[in-house]
Amino acid sequence: MGGLIVDLIPPLFGILLSPLALMALIAVLVSDRSRANGIAFALAWLAGIVIALAAFFALFGALQLRSARHPPLWVPIVQLVIGAVLVLGAVIVYRRGKARIALMAMASSPREVAAAAPQLPGWLQQVASFRPGRTFLLGLGLFVLNPVDVSCAIIAALEARQAAVTTEAAVVVLTVFALIASLSIVAPVLVVVVRGKAAEPFLLRTRGWVAGNTHVLNAALLLVIGALQLQKGLTGLVG
Repeated sequence: MGGLIVDLIPPLFGILLSPLALMALIAVLVSDRSRANGIAFALAWLAGIVIALAAFFALFGALQLRSARHPPLWVPIVQLVIGAVLVLGAVIVYRRGKARIALMAMASSPREVAAAAPQLPGWLQQVASFRPGRTFLLGLGLFVLNPVDVSCAIIAALEARQAAVTTEAAVVVLTVFALIASLSIVAPVLVVVVRGKAAEPFLLRTRGWVAGNTHVLNAALLLVIGALQLQKGLTGLVG
């Protein structure tokens, strides 16, 4: 169990520090319906994590990952592909992040936030007019359609299936994983729900932190996670 928890720490932080989700969240929380839309976005983000974890955990179970003495050949291949995706993602996050997130730090409206981050969907510029249902779809889509976040979920599900623990224990660990991984989105939303307009200074500080730190931290983290997956994949192929 302890080994599984340690293995899940890198992908956990990979989701926690997702710059795409944090930028979208800021746009949502400076909109007119910040409370309702914030709750919808947070629920969608958590749902996206749970859906991805459950789907891949079930898939790896159906493939009988632990039925043989050694993992089958496709396991290291999956690890190599995920590793490559994450390393590429690290490069993209770092190269695009610095200038664009700095512009986002000076934005004062959802439209300006989205304009400063063109990697976000163009219709995010209309988030000020979104209702909770559409905001929910935004949050869900930003997770399930983001290859970096989904890769972290795949890694977590794969580690849980390979661990020498019962299925029930693995499900409990992944449930806790999902709850913790959603905190970077859920916590700011809770602050806005509780404090309303009084939360604006907090949002400004959060936006400043994102502008100054997230892209570098996320790029470094993705690089480490990707390198670990590449190493595991290569070891699995050679071994």
